[in-house]
Amino acid sequence: MKQQIISYLTTISDEIFQLSKYLYNNPETSFNECKACKYITNILEKNKFNVKRNFLGIPTAFLGEYGSGHPKVCYICEYDAVENLGHITGHNLISSMSLAAALGVSKVIQSTGGTVIVLGCPGEFINGSKVVMAKEGVFDDIDIVLMAHPDIITAGSGTSKAILPLSVKYKSNDGLAYRSIGSYSALDATLFTFNAINSLTNGFKNDFSINGVIVNGGTTPYLIPSETESEFYIRASKMTDAAKIEKKIRKLVDTVGNIMEISFNISIYESPYDELITNKTLSRLFSHNLKEAGIIDILDCKDTLSGLSLGTVSHKVPCIHPYISIVDDTSIEYSSIEFAMATISDFAHEMVMKTAQSLALTGLDVIENKNLLSEIKSEFFSKTKETN
Repeated sequence: MKQQIISYLTTISDEIFQLSKYLYNNPETSFNECKACKYITNILEKNKFNVKRNFLGIPTAFLGEYGSGHPKVCYICEYDAVENLGHITGHNLISSMSLAAALGVSKVIQSTGGTVIVLGCPGEFINGSKVVMAKEGVFDDIDIVLMAHPDIITAGSGTSKAILPLSVKYKSNDGLAYRSIGSYSALDATLFTFNAINSLTNGFKNDFSINGVIVNGGTTPYLIPSETESEFYIRASKMTDAAKIEKKIRKLVDTVGNIMEISFNISIYESPYDELITNKTLSRLFSHNLKEAGIIDILDCKDTLSGLSLGTVSHKVPCIHPYISIVDDTSIEYSSIEFAMATISDFAHEMVMKTAQSLALTGLDVIENKNLLSEIKSEFFSKTKETN
């Protein structure tokens, strides 16, 4: 079975390279990935996958399935780019790796049983669709979720930060600024809130942070703004810790509003991201297959300070999110224009195909070995019980 997958992947290498280049040449922003979605789903349908477009009413999301029954192995495609900068984080290669892996597994699954799933997840840069999918129960009947992320290093799957996004709005009377003596404005409340939050962070541990920005604070110093809005990202190692910080900020905003006699509103303006729980058993299996594919230098688990929508998924189903170096020039920095250009290099494509092979063989291992799947799920239930 494994050799059959490996042999098949060599036959679609050029097609996968064309996918990488097509996405690179046609970058689309979050939830506007119409070309990417159509290109990938066309390939899936050509390979006899049952494809659901406009999945969950999200125009650029899709679900592709091949096979039947359990185990159900899911591969994640991300394909949004950064506006005016393109694929500086290599999402074009995430799709290439996952699609190739899924196609590889599909060629043997009639013999092994089980189902291979490709999930098209738009909008990772803003309010990732995987969070909505998790809430809608999409992952409840899936056994494992696999994906790999392009980087400048190759490293095992680690953790990510939990992110809780808060919006704080203040409202006050407007008018001429020079006539505002004797009253507080919405902007006064906003500036006071920022200063107070900065002071609060002194009492936080090193694994906490709050990043904020004023998205509406008036247009001219001549007029008092009648309304201000600020947005904050609370970052913590666990969502339960982020929620404790959220309570403190809510109390702070309530106090500021009451003291200054200004109306206020505080809300969660995007979907929160839970921290990523890596399944170590699954991660070790993938690393073994990566070494078998010829990628030997694998660093220890990489933890990221950013949030990942896969974090929320990892509380529903065993997941991994390893990192794969796609550059042979050590001077190239991640999330740079040079990194984006490197995604369509011959070296990057070689790494894509080796990673796709490793993802496919990891999926096959789980499908064929019930004891292995049992071990993966046992670890998953143990860790999620500790977290919750």
